[in-house]
Amino acid sequence: MSLKSVLCAKIEMKANKDVFHDVFTNKPHHVSTICPLHVQGCELLEGVFGTVGSKICWRYTLGGKEKISRQVIECIDEEKKVITFKEFEGDLVNTYDNWKATLHIETKGEVDLVSWTMEYERPNENVPELINLLDFIIGMTKAVDDHHVKMN
Repeated sequence: MSLKSVLCAKIEMKANKDVFHDVFTNKPHHVSTICPLHVQGCELLEGVFGTVGSKICWRYTLGGKEKISRQVIECIDEEKKVITFKEFEGDLVNTYDNWKATLHIETKGEVDLVSWTMEYERPNENVPELINLLDFIIGMTKAVDDHHVKMN
């Protein structure tokens, strides 16, 4: 029996929330230029950036090791600023089942938040939670935010 897990992070952003959503939806290939210590490449495998059903391949470094993640864009909601990526091939699916990440840009009062939610299944209790990947995503998010703040 697999163990379902959900990890969430909310990061306060300083940059324009529309710009941030646009980067991950329509220009994910820019992320490797913005934060090369985290992401070394993003390649379009199939479809068009910014469209549901498109497939992309991320090359990234986690814990000093080069990793690959091939993802399909499952959902885009421009109005609510939501995008969901589901991994179909790569390092994560070798260990974890049904991994997906949802990015949601939201406003709480005067504060804009980048909200990441990772959902996945662990095969058993001996397989660790993906805390290191959540930390990686937080660091990448802060690097993208800092980059856009410096541009303005």
